[in-house]
Amino acid sequence: RFSSMRAITTDGTNLYVADNSNNKIRKIVIASRAVTVLAGPAAGDTTSGDTDGTANDARFNNPQGIVTDGTNLFVADSLNRKVRKIVIASGIVSTLAGPAQGVTGSGDTDGSANTARFGLPGAMTTDGVNLYLCDSSNHKIRKIVIATGEVSTLAGPA
Repeated sequence: RFSSMRAITTDGTNLYVADNSNNKIRKIVIASRAVTVLAGPAAGDTTSGDTDGTANDARFNNPQGIVTDGTNLFVADSLNRKVRKIVIASGIVSTLAGPAQGVTGSGDTDGSANTARFGLPGAMTTDGVNLYLCDSSNHKIRKIVIATGEVSTLAGPA
């Protein structure tokens, strides 16, 4: 069962869904319609949290946006105020930008990886090199360099 899905992306073979209220990232094989949990709590559990890790050990808190570059998924983990990276092949979840694991404070700071702060990260897209993120409560579009996690403000108030 899904609950309050917020975003969807595809690699052409699979769909990936930000299952917001279940605090999970789901994978749907398009050809067979098989649905599995790629990352987040296992079936029957909806526990939120802020934990990097593998598959069912990882925790999210209201994932909003999701996009793929074909190898990785990038998730706007809205109430943890960070952008997470999931390696599709292994299910390993790590924090790409925003506060380090265990810290979820909001803010409005450009900078490198864990020094950057977001208000409420949401929808995003990618050009394969950068992520472009709606930071809705800060009223900004933020740019994140995928290779380094460096965050800058692309548009919005100074």
